[in-house]
Amino acid sequence: MYSLSDFDFNLPDALIAQTPLPQRSASRLLQVEGESLRDKAFADVVALLSEGDLLVFNDTRVLKARFFGVKESGGKVEVLVERVLANTSDQHAVLAQVRASKSPPAGTKICLAESFDVIVGERVGEFYTLQFPGDVFELIEAHGRLPLPPYITHDADGFDEQRYQTVYSRVPGAVAAPTAGLHFDEALLDVCRAKGVRFAYVTLHVGAGTFQPVRTENLADHHMHSEWYTIAQETVDAVRATKVSGKNVVAVGTTSMRALESASQSGNLVAGSADTRLFITPGYVFKTVDKLITNFHLPKSTLLMLVSAFAGYDRIRSAYAHAIAQEYRFFSYGDAMFLTNASAPSLKEKN
Repeated sequence: MYSLSDFDFNLPDALIAQTPLPQRSASRLLQVEGESLRDKAFADVVALLSEGDLLVFNDTRVLKARFFGVKESGGKVEVLVERVLANTSDQHAVLAQVRASKSPPAGTKICLAESFDVIVGERVGEFYTLQFPGDVFELIEAHGRLPLPPYITHDADGFDEQRYQTVYSRVPGAVAAPTAGLHFDEALLDVCRAKGVRFAYVTLHVGAGTFQPVRTENLADHHMHSEWYTIAQETVDAVRATKVSGKNVVAVGTTSMRALESASQSGNLVAGSADTRLFITPGYVFKTVDKLITNFHLPKSTLLMLVSAFAGYDRIRSAYAHAIAQEYRFFSYGDAMFLTNASAPSLKEKN
């Protein structure tokens, strides 16, 4: 049984990537398979894929979800939109974190970005409901700021607005990028297609909770944050065809994996939309994903626990120690790993 302290590690600040590399696919890639660790370039991922393998991407798009505002009293407020709840002709609501010197009561009016007013509604756990005066997505895009992760020390600029989105993002709703996908540019995707690698998509709107460390030593006491996902029947069919052909389902990022595994709890992947609080820790039996492309994750984070469950706790500890020694770049703008499910049968066993 693992505890929170088992997922801690020391990382030099200098290894936290603050900016992306000039070229998306120029990152490094650490292949973790069995007991071997192989240092590669990210573009080498093509050689690790076979014709007929299925790459599953998360096509969420990051919102410009960060706002600075002022209450009617004159008090300053910072707002981070967590989720768009509705966007109809008569309701424009979001869940948001609101940071202020005093918690705003329901009915409080807040002027955001010196441009428009929102009304504070009911409290929902750590979030507030905010009513926008018009189309939520249009107002966010026009007046908001891109929310970079808390460990990145600069404010988002025009380069971040381009590079903190995947080239295939299309469904707005996330407050953090599915960062494994940031390594893929159009040229690399074309090379994958030319090899016969197939693509499928899920949508999972990444929430700010992805950056929150677990704070309970007993992992069973942790309350997992909720994220919304949707999986189309087309993706389900592609996964089934891949499995039947004996090829690999490769999740591009932990968010793609979380969506796929959340929709596979019956034992088979099913199409649909839902909120997920799936908390994957060592001992979890993976039902759909065979391989995983992922960045390096924060100490004591749920994502570090997820990759430890997938590739094996000891393998991940060794991989992270190796990555630190070799000065890989960590976190959202950092380098990546290519992982194989530790519980999957080897080729020899399959034959």
